[in-house]
Amino acid sequence: MTPSNVGRLRVMGAAIRGAHVVEGVLPSSFDEVWSVMGDLEGGFGDFQPDMRSLRVLRVDGDRVEALARSRYGLRAHFHGVLRPGWGWLQSRFLVVGMAADALGDGRTRVALTGGVRVPGRPALVPIGARGELERAMRRLGERVP
Repeated sequence: MTPSNVGRLRVMGAAIRGAHVVEGVLPSSFDEVWSVMGDLEGGFGDFQPDMRSLRVLRVDGDRVEALARSRYGLRAHFHGVLRPGWGWLQSRFLVVGMAADALGDGRTRVALTGGVRVPGRPALVPIGARGELERAMRRLGERVP
């Protein structure tokens, strides 16, 4: 049995010290939800609270390279994977993980994780992360049709 995208994100989050995974169920179809989440240059920056912009530099299959700017002027050069229902992006100092699964009744289960990385260690700085993730989940729900 293939694990769900949300289940996979739970495992990834559990493997990183300090990481939190926030989950929710949105009353919208998978396609509607993923059209916002997976749109790195559009919808993604709209629901991520500290993201001002993200520009995709290169795509090779499901591999993505992108440059992000925060609302505070910081930049991050991300490398990662993006495919329907799954996104994992890492820079030297940041991790962003997102997942979505259709529930079969017109609703979609969504999970988010991420935060500031501790360079050289498998850990995230936990301060403020849960609040930011919960805010991102609320904003996502507001932006999905």
